[in-house]
Amino acid sequence: METYSKSVFENIEIDIIMEIRLDQYKHQNHQSKSKLILAFWLVFSSIFFQSKLPFPMFFKKFILKFFGAKIGSNFIIKSGVIIKYPWKLNIGSNVWIGENVWIDNLDNVIIHNNVCISQGALLLTGNHDYKKNDFELITGKIILEDGVWIGAKSVVCPDIICHKNSILSVGSVLQKNALENGIFQGNPAVFKRNRFTRHKNHIN
Repeated sequence: METYSKSVFENIEIDIIMEIRLDQYKHQNHQSKSKLILAFWLVFSSIFFQSKLPFPMFFKKFILKFFGAKIGSNFIIKSGVIIKYPWKLNIGSNVWIGENVWIDNLDNVIIHNNVCISQGALLLTGNHDYKKNDFELITGKIILEDGVWIGAKSVVCPDIICHKNSILSVGSVLQKNALENGIFQGNPAVFKRNRFTRHKNHIN
């Protein structure tokens, strides 16, 4: 019988295709609150935020703050908005949140001053490790700095910073940080041009 030396087998590469096993997924508790508080929030959210009824802004702001959100002055939030965990939401002053915005904040979402989030935009703080067979959940916070505009139907991915005065155009998907004063467009979103022209002051 012909035999092979060990060195022959060492040079043979075997491709093993991993199988995805969602039954092995490990559920992680990202809510950081009791199930009772979460249940109450789901009820209030469905009635006062996801509803199309025009409840007063001050009342919706009060509810969000009651559940742990930090919100500045002159806050506007339209109908049909989904917020996963208000206690992981920090909002500055003069912030507008349009119809059907989805803030999927498994991780912290920090929105600075004078920020506009347009209709149907998605702030997505969760992702999955597709290289692991248990499809492990990965989270990353999102920061929107002063003057940022998130366009309608656009998506901001986890662990992203939109720097001051940057814009994400309609229907775009942002997978990398948006530079200050930049306009980003596409899927994946790329830099297109500056939002404001920089002027140099000449002193005579």
